[in-house]
Amino acid sequence: MQIEIILPSIVLGIMLFFSFAVAPIIFKVLKENDARKFVRTIFPYYYCINLILVSLVCIFLFYKDFINFDFYLLLSIAILFAISLFVLMPMINNARDQKKESKFKYLHAASVIINFLQIFILLYVVL
Repeated sequence: MQIEIILPSIVLGIMLFFSFAVAPIIFKVLKENDARKFVRTIFPYYYCINLILVSLVCIFLFYKDFINFDFYLLLSIAILFAISLFVLMPMINNARDQKKESKFKYLHAASVIINFLQIFILLYVVL
């Protein structure tokens, strides 16, 4: 079994499905208050699951002494998931709660850029 390919591929699949299927539909299908509740509930799971999966790969690669360029790419993805989960997401929610729209838009744009950067890095790693 090639865990160093399988788990990043799973994370990539989760990210692509979430980015292109789930996220665009949420605000089209749900009422605004329901959509906000759903987003605030699902995003921590999204970040946490992906953080755990990528961290497991990093631990595996470290344990097997496969410290190479892909290891550092995956480590950077894990760090970005942690930043998104523990720093950026609370800041986004806080900006929204305080009705600071320009700050919210800036932080949300940063989270989208990080997400797509992670997708491109994962594409490089798995292909």
